[in-house]
Amino acid sequence: MRVVNLGPDPSLAYRPECHEKDQAEFRNFESGELFDRVFNTYKLMHTYQTLDFVKQKRLEWANCNHFSMAMMENINSLDELVDESDPDVDFPNSFHAFQTAEGIRKEHPDKDWFQLVGLIHDIGKIMALYGEPQWAVVGDTFPVGCKFQNSIVFRNSTFEGNPDVKNPTLNTEFGIYKPQCGLDNVLMSWGHDEYLYQVMKFNKCTIPEEGLYMIRFHSFYPWHSNGDYMHLCNEKDLQMLPWVKEFNKFDLYTKSTELPDVESLRPYYQTLIDKYCPGVLQW
Repeated sequence: MRVVNLGPDPSLAYRPECHEKDQAEFRNFESGELFDRVFNTYKLMHTYQTLDFVKQKRLEWANCNHFSMAMMENINSLDELVDESDPDVDFPNSFHAFQTAEGIRKEHPDKDWFQLVGLIHDIGKIMALYGEPQWAVVGDTFPVGCKFQNSIVFRNSTFEGNPDVKNPTLNTEFGIYKPQCGLDNVLMSWGHDEYLYQVMKFNKCTIPEEGLYMIRFHSFYPWHSNGDYMHLCNEKDLQMLPWVKEFNKFDLYTKSTELPDVESLRPYYQTLIDKYCPGVLQW
């Protein structure tokens, strides 16, 4: 299998002019005023996100039979949600949606689908407003059904209660998977990434495959930022990885307490929604 030379991680080379933090200060999982909240969320996630749990949640949510809602209505609902796994923000997720989209719009004015992905990438978090605990909705994702790699956040202090670590079949490099099986065939910890991907497919939204990969794997930091799980990737995954990395720099480094004027931006982004994800969607 040909390995694509991706060069340096592009997220390390990009820094929006307006953000208030140095790059090294983002994703600080060792200290900070939000540390306890973040650690407790990951502790619950890493205890209860098992192979069986993921299979159960896919059955519950992937059929998109819970409610009907237009895309902008969903974005508005995120005014009610603060992501308890995020060490960088303590404001509603809806503002982060517009921050990410505007960062992409500035650098990629010709890719309206990319801008839309920036806007909607987190809206699968609406599951938290429909009964799911945040540890089953937010945070970094990782494969289940194989060995948990050391690059997973809090790997050495939060998995001891997960029954899968006691199952020898699930604790090899490949576990239940075959070499280079492709991420499409790998079960990821359940959360907003996979859920929104399933919603996009179910509703036949026309966002390009590159955008769907961004949606599905933007929280898979052990892969796109640490280089783990490459033994499960196929050629398509390696071709899509640079796109996920390109998205990541906007997702991460546009976070700022300088909040956008959301009302002035809505009309433009509604035109993108009407183009790629129109009408009322099934969730």
